[in-house]
Amino acid sequence: MKAAVLRHLTYSIGKDTISASIYDWRVALSLSLRDLIVEPWFASTRRTYAEDRKRVYYLSMEFLIGRLLEDAAVNLGLHEVAEGAMADLGVDFRAVIEDEPDAALGNGGLGRLAACFMESMATLGCPAFGYGIRYEHGLFRQMFEGGQQVETPEDWLTQRHPWEFERPESAYTISFKGHVETLEGRAVWVPGESVTASAFDTPVIGWKGEWANTLRLWGAKPTTLFDLERFNRGDYAAAAEPETLARTISRVLYPDDTTFQGKELRLKQEYFLTSAALQDILRRYLKTHDSLHDLADHVAIQMNDTHPAIAGPELMRLLIDDHGLTFDDALPIVQNVLGYTNHTLLPEALERWSTYLMGTILPRHMQIIEQIDAWHAKTYPKRPHYIGIVKHNEVRMGDLAFIMSHRVNGVSALHSDLVRKTLFPELDALHPGRIINQTNGVTPRRWLRLSNRPLSALIDSTIGDGWVSDLDQLKQLEPFAQDAGFCAAFDAAKRRNKVDMSNWLGASMGITLDPDALFDVQIKRIHEYKRQLLNILQTIDQWHTIRENPNVAFVPRVKVFGGKSAPGYIVAKEIIHLINDVATVVNNDPATRGLLKVVYPANYNVSMAQRLIPATDLSEQISTAGKEASGTGNMKFMLNGAPTIGTLDGANVEILHEVGAANFFLFGMTADEVVQRRTDPDHSRHAIEASPALQRVLQMIAEGQFSPDQPDRYNGLLDRIWNHDYFLVAADFEAYRLAQHDVDLAYADRAKWVTMAALNTARAGYFSSDRTIRGYMNDIWSTKAAL
Repeated sequence: MKAAVLRHLTYSIGKDTISASIYDWRVALSLSLRDLIVEPWFASTRRTYAEDRKRVYYLSMEFLIGRLLEDAAVNLGLHEVAEGAMADLGVDFRAVIEDEPDAALGNGGLGRLAACFMESMATLGCPAFGYGIRYEHGLFRQMFEGGQQVETPEDWLTQRHPWEFERPESAYTISFKGHVETLEGRAVWVPGESVTASAFDTPVIGWKGEWANTLRLWGAKPTTLFDLERFNRGDYAAAAEPETLARTISRVLYPDDTTFQGKELRLKQEYFLTSAALQDILRRYLKTHDSLHDLADHVAIQMNDTHPAIAGPELMRLLIDDHGLTFDDALPIVQNVLGYTNHTLLPEALERWSTYLMGTILPRHMQIIEQIDAWHAKTYPKRPHYIGIVKHNEVRMGDLAFIMSHRVNGVSALHSDLVRKTLFPELDALHPGRIINQTNGVTPRRWLRLSNRPLSALIDSTIGDGWVSDLDQLKQLEPFAQDAGFCAAFDAAKRRNKVDMSNWLGASMGITLDPDALFDVQIKRIHEYKRQLLNILQTIDQWHTIRENPNVAFVPRVKVFGGKSAPGYIVAKEIIHLINDVATVVNNDPATRGLLKVVYPANYNVSMAQRLIPATDLSEQISTAGKEASGTGNMKFMLNGAPTIGTLDGANVEILHEVGAANFFLFGMTADEVVQRRTDPDHSRHAIEASPALQRVLQMIAEGQFSPDQPDRYNGLLDRIWNHDYFLVAADFEAYRLAQHDVDLAYADRAKWVTMAALNTARAGYFSSDRTIRGYMNDIWSTKAAL
C-alpha cells in the first residue's frame, strides 16, 4: 500500500514527499484504493455479459454518497492497512479522510437511500447501474448569518474527484423545444435546442470487494463549444451561450422553481438525466440482443420518485420514433421494464407540470403523454372522470409513473397502505396488486462498521463479524443486553463517541458540551411536517421549567439540530431562525448552564451524520402521523443504539414492532386521528387553551424573549400555530412534553437506559438495505444475485 501511494504521488500527481500536501496524499491514497476496485469491477461486468444477466438501472436525481475513501477501504477490508501505511509515511490518516469533500449530489433521505441501495446491490452481486447527474455545485452549502440560513455554492468539484472515470465515448444528444412534424404518417420531432450528456463513471464496491457496479453521472456539455463567428465579432457573451445553457443544466441540484425559469430548468434536468440513461440502456442492450420485445427479460428500470417519471414517455418515444415500433407494441414493453418508488404523500412533492411548459420544452412527449392518457381511459372505462394524467392543464407525474409501471412501491408498511388508500385509491382499484411495499433500509457497512468503530469492535468481539453482511445476526446480542459487563462496554463505546462529537463541536463551534448529558438529536431536512418546530417549542418549555425550579435535579440535555431548508421555503427558514435564536439565549443563560444546551451545526451532510448518529442517545422522529413515508435516519439511530421518541409514522411503526414498546418512547396521534382532528377548524386553538405550558412558550416568543432586537419577528409563525396548524404541532405538544419527561426518568436509570440502547441495536437487523434490495429483486425486478 505504501508503494502504491508513493507511486501515485509521484506519477499521477507529480509531487514528492517533501512538498506533498494533505490533498496530494488523499488523492494518492484514493487512486491506490481505486486501483484495487478496478479488477473486480471489470470482472463483474464481464460476468454479467458472459452470463447474459438481467441488469437493474436505478434512476435518481440524487445520490448522497458522502465520502468514498474510507468507505472503499472498509469494503475492501483494507482500512487498517491504509491507516498503517499512512502512519508509516508520516501522514495523519484522519486528516486525509477529513480532507475529502462530500459529493454534493443529494439533499436528504431520497439520495442517501439511493447510495445505500447501490452499495447493497454491489454487496449482493446484483448487476446494476445507478444513473444521476454530476452536479457541478449540487445542493447549496448552508451557512448561518444572524441565525438565518444563507445558501452559498458547494465547491466539491473545484478540485480533482479521484474516484471517477470520464467516458467521452459514452455521450448522447439531449434535445429540447422545437416542434413536431408529420412525415409519411409518422411524427418527427424537430428540436430547437440540444446539449450533450457526457458520462462519468464511479465504481461502487460491495462488501469484501467481491462485486462492483457502476454509478454513471451525466455532465451537460454544449453540442457546439462556442460560436466562433460571434466571438470574432467581439460578441463574447453571445458566443458562449451554448456552453452556458449546457452548464446550467448540470450545475445545481433542485434550482429554486418558484419562477417560470426555475421550473423550466428543473424539467430540463429531469429529462436530461432520463433521456441520457435510456439511450445508454438501449445502446447496451442492443449490443448483445436483437429484439426489443424481450427488453423486460434483460432490463429493469427503477424510477426513484417522480423526478424520472418522464422515462415512460421517453422510452415510448425511443421505441416508436427511433426503432419503429407501434404504440400498442411499445406500451407493454415499457410498462414491464419500469418500476416506480413513491417517496411522499405530500401533494406538492408529487410533481405537476403545466401542459404549456411540457408542450414547450418537450413537445413530442406531450403528444405521447396525451396518447397514453387516452389509451388508459379507453382501456379502463370505469376510470373516474376526475382521474387522469392530464387534468386542469397539468401533467400529473405521479399518475404518469403509476400508469407506466408494472409495480409501484411504497417505502414502509404504513406508507404503502396510505399510497393505496389516500394517494392512488382509484388507480389501485383499476390495477389491483400493482402497489406493493418495500420498507427502506440502510447499509450496515457505512452506518455501523465505518461510522461507529467502538461499537462495531464490541459486536465483533461478542458475536463475530458475520453481522456485517447478515444484519439479522445482531439478534445474537439480545442475551448480552442483560449482561452487566457487556452493558458497561456498550455504554463506554457510546461515551467515546460522545466525547469525539463534543470535541468536534468544540473545535468547530466553540461550544463546550458535557459527554454525560443526554444527547438528543434531530437531523433531517427542515420541513413543517417533520416538526422541528415541536422540538424547539418543547426545548423552550424545558428551559423555562429549569429556570423556575432551581433546586430540582434535572437530567442534563444537549439538543442537537441539523438540516437545510429549501431556498424558497419561507416557513422552514423561520423555524431555523427560531432554533438559532433560542440557542443564543439558552446557551448564554447562567441559570441553566450545564443542564441544557441547543446546538445547530451548519451544513448538515453525510459526514456530519457519521459523527452525530453514533453519539446520539435519543433519536427524534416526531413527524405528523401519515406524512413521513419511511425515514432512514430512524434506522441508523436504532442501529447505533439510540432509542426513538416518535409518532406512529413511516418506518417508526416497524421500528416499534421490532424493538418493543418498552424500548420506544411513543406519543401523539395516529394517522387516522390526525385526519379526524383536522375536521375541527379550531383544533389548534383548543389545544393551546388546554396547555398552560404551550401558552407560556408562545407568549415568550410573542414578547420577543428570543428576538429582543425584533420582538415581532415570529408573529407569522405564531399565527400559523394558532390558526393554521396543519401539521398539528399544538395538538401533539402535551403528549410530546410528557414523553420527554419519560425520557428523563429512563435516562436517570443508567442500567435501564443502556439495556434499552443495546436492545435497539440487537433488534435492528430488519432494517438492512440488503434485505430491502432482496425484496426489490424478488418482487419488482425479477432478477437473481450473482454471488
